[in-house]
Amino acid sequence: MAPPTVIRWYAITSAIVLLLVISPSVAIYCDEDDCYDLLGVSQTANSSEIKKAYYKLSLKYHPDKNPDPDSRKLFVKIANAYEILKDEATREQYDYAIAHPEEVFYNAARYYHAYYGHKTDPRAVLVGLLLIFSGFQYLNQWTRYNQAVAMVKKTPAYRNKLRALELERSGGIPNKKKSNKQMDKKTGEDLSKELDLQIKGAEKPSVWELIGVRLILLPYTIGKVRKTQLLWLRVATMLMNSKKRK
Repeated sequence: MAPPTVIRWYAITSAIVLLLVISPSVAIYCDEDDCYDLLGVSQTANSSEIKKAYYKLSLKYHPDKNPDPDSRKLFVKIANAYEILKDEATREQYDYAIAHPEEVFYNAARYYHAYYGHKTDPRAVLVGLLLIFSGFQYLNQWTRYNQAVAMVKKTPAYRNKLRALELERSGGIPNKKKSNKQMDKKTGEDLSKELDLQIKGAEKPSVWELIGVRLILLPYTIGKVRKTQLLWLRVATMLMNSKKRK
């Protein structure tokens, strides 16, 4: 089975994807509210009307002027709606999301690019992508390996190994009280612990084979290869010089 950590990350990633699919694409802007309704303006309102509505509502619901406990939450929502609608680019994206709610991933990508693209370090994005790809790669390798092992365990050759291992442990004396099925079940558990099945084309996953780890170790690998090349070049030069002297 795949390690619990891998399964946990796979479940988290799947949950995020499902959340994006199920949630309306406009919800990423003003949650479940309509940005225009929060400001009390229509979708055809101009920038001046939007600005005027925002200032009026911000004075009404500002926490310093309104003692209502819910005023702070509403004030934050109003400020967020204004940030979206005051900019022509983000407003255009929001209007598009309203008109095309079925384009969930496209609308989400435009939103996160507009709000977080310029704030995010490209190196952090690269590291994050490498971690995601490596996680899926590791999970995929474990799945392939487990499927291959399950197929091997159904073969006659594997069952013969089980019987041979049972005879070896019992000193060559078969236990007549046990049926073959019982013997196979018991020895199969021991075999999985003691024997490392290496199946060609579906090898047991290794952290060192992950794309993220390989890229991190790439400078070391290049340096090691370069060092080996220089060593062979030195040996070849020495051999050539010794031949010339003879």
